[in-house]
Amino acid sequence: MSNRVFMKKGLLPALGAHIVNLLSTSKQHCGVSIVVRSKTTSAQYVAARARDATFEKLMDKYKNLLKVIAVQDLILANPKNPSVSIDFLSRLSQKLHLNRGATAFLRKYPHIFHIYYEPSKLQPYCRLTDAALDVSRKEAEAINASMPVVVDRLVRILSMSASKMVPLRAIFKVWRELGLPDDFEDSVISANSSVFQLCDGHELNTHLLKLVGDLPSDGFRATVEDWRLVECCKEDSSVDRMEMRFSFKHGYPPGMRLTKTFRANVKEWQSLPYVGPYEVVSEKKKSKAGMMAMEKRAVAIVHEFLSLTVEKMVEVEKISQFRNWFGIDLNIRDLFLDHPGIFYLSTKGKRHTVFLREAYERGCLIQPNPVYDARRKLLDLVLLERRGLPALNSNLQDRSSNNEEDNQQTHDSLSS
Repeated sequence: MSNRVFMKKGLLPALGAHIVNLLSTSKQHCGVSIVVRSKTTSAQYVAARARDATFEKLMDKYKNLLKVIAVQDLILANPKNPSVSIDFLSRLSQKLHLNRGATAFLRKYPHIFHIYYEPSKLQPYCRLTDAALDVSRKEAEAINASMPVVVDRLVRILSMSASKMVPLRAIFKVWRELGLPDDFEDSVISANSSVFQLCDGHELNTHLLKLVGDLPSDGFRATVEDWRLVECCKEDSSVDRMEMRFSFKHGYPPGMRLTKTFRANVKEWQSLPYVGPYEVVSEKKKSKAGMMAMEKRAVAIVHEFLSLTVEKMVEVEKISQFRNWFGIDLNIRDLFLDHPGIFYLSTKGKRHTVFLREAYERGCLIQPNPVYDARRKLLDLVLLERRGLPALNSNLQDRSSNNEEDNQQTHDSLSS
């Protein structure tokens, strides 16, 4: 495929000169740097980004949490008997990224999973511990209690689309990130038929979620606009209100080298006209100013999208599902990389995850919510691993598990 051309004005991260020469070739054209990055160098560009140890440590914890959640969802998929056989999990080990196998993974988290032998099925099963079930119940209660917020969140997502609709499969990709209940098709969409409507898409087996209700007369105000108002209204604020009207909050990884040129380019970008994520853009101009305005609007849209998520983070692949529907003609991953003061991109756990930098401090949300709090309790159980269990109980559990395996082997021998 052909190279991707990104028209920038020096807003690449402050990389070493030798890396810049390796990753890009620049030509001057009408005062604008044209940076050409081929797909073969994109991975190198990602690897060369400025790292933030705080976010990297957080993602190091989350990569195990995501595996735990995947297994937990399988267990809870059967409400009448919330359990799953070890044999079934073993067959899914590769898909679930359980590198050392299902049994080793389950034993690593005894505060969450309990292995037991089911005599009627002649094989070991797994269920959630009381502590894990309690966390799951609290998360469900928090989501149900925030239903008006959930509806508003979904309305805002649809409002950022020019057609006021997005594919239902895209919503399924981010239902957890948006804090939607498991049965959101019934409890949110069908229960609010005056607001949402499902209609057939142009593709086979594709449904579109459409906004049919009236929007507020004064429209929606984006999160970044609320931040500007707060900053401008501070009594001791020394900010230039003219500079602030189009600005985004910036912060950088510790140790990231910020040159004078980089700072000047960021300041110039901040002063570019801002078109909010809920505003309708009639046409896209191909001029230099039009391209830069389009990029700033794309930043505004993904900034607002991340602000609407429960944990102010999402996988890049998931948010990319909305790219065309939001009218973003840029590569979203490169958008995150080119604005390291607003977003942080992590590649831990074999996935690209983007964080809204301003929402976090020391690895925690600055303004937590009940759903986030419940999920952090599950993360606490994950981080405990085998710690906190009495040695006697731990030994008994190991002995019980070994007996289960012996019984299983005996059963297999007899069957054969």
